[in-house]
Amino acid sequence: MNYFTLKFFAKLREEVGVSELDIPCSEVTTLSSLTDYLVSKHPQWASFLDGQLLKAVNHQMVSGDVTIKAGDEVALFPPVTGG
Repeated sequence: MNYFTLKFFAKLREEVGVSELDIPCSEVTTLSSLTDYLVSKHPQWASFLDGQLLKAVNHQMVSGDVTIKAGDEVALFPPVTGG
């Protein structure tokens, strides 16, 4: 299997209308290319996939660019606010 799993959480999941996708590693190999890939497949998601999203790979918060491998789990979620 040459895919990784992308999961959407919180309000982002509601906005895109899906909780997870299997993404082919042949098309996306880094976090920096993930947004471009998603917008190319789902242009209506562009406004939801801005640079403010938090990212985790295999349950570890990450920042910057990270290589994604087959079998990885990538999570995207909006910044948490509280009061």
